[in-house]
Amino acid sequence: MEHLPEARSVDGKPLYRIELSTEQRRTLEANLARAESEYRENPKEAERIIWYGRRLAYVWRYQDAIQVFSKGIELHPRNAKLYRHRGHRYITVREFDKAIADLEKAASLIEGVPDEIEPDGAPNKYNMPTSTTNSNIWYHLGLAYYLKGDFENALRAYRECMKFSINDDMLCATSDWLYMTLRRLGRKSEADEVLKRIRSDMRILENHSYHNRLLMYKGEKSPDELLAPSETDDVAIATQGYGVGNWYLYNGETEKAKEIFRKVVAGKHWAAFGYIAAEVELAKVK
Repeated sequence: MEHLPEARSVDGKPLYRIELSTEQRRTLEANLARAESEYRENPKEAERIIWYGRRLAYVWRYQDAIQVFSKGIELHPRNAKLYRHRGHRYITVREFDKAIADLEKAASLIEGVPDEIEPDGAPNKYNMPTSTTNSNIWYHLGLAYYLKGDFENALRAYRECMKFSINDDMLCATSDWLYMTLRRLGRKSEADEVLKRIRSDMRILENHSYHNRLLMYKGEKSPDELLAPSETDDVAIATQGYGVGNWYLYNGETEKAKEIFRKVVAGKHWAAFGYIAAEVELAKVK
């Protein structure tokens, strides 16, 4: 069955659900069926709404996920987590203003509220979640502002996010986008300060790509170590490509940067943050 586009790229091209491997599809659809069943049993319970929406998004049904979160917000207008997850998916579908509105709302709702670990929908091999509700709200808000080119507000969000980045994984993820934001603002000395907390021996459970990018910014890894010219894996290109492209951009090699950004958007994993950011960069130079 032909599906409607789930989103449109920054330059207006339709983006469709990608084909999953048989094993991936079997696992993700089983998880979705369970989440949907639990949701149908009690469609007013916030946590069941959230998990149903999250599981829909994992099978690239982003518009359906947004609808589920929206229904949840009608029922629970002061639930920060619902705004956090809908905001995330508005980023995925390139509706950055809606993402900012949702995530600013979420940020206002968590003011003075104790933080808590956010369970993973796709656990790492250690089965240890690495992020929290508050860190995810500020992290995605920073990203939405960054993608809009509003680097001052992105900086505000990432500074807040850093307060909740309580382990090496979140420290690396937040530091990476904070570093890139400061570089875009021309504040290189402050960006270099961010790198002082980054070490090669950090205990990283899942955010290896951000860790490697930060080590590249420090000069401890080369761009080719992160993104070999022979690399063909779409996920690796999307994950590492934006950081490497940015490194070339900061160092005045604009054509090399654009070449890498084009390689990123030639892949199929259009939901990756690096892919979206590469689209934004290429739109600026057209």
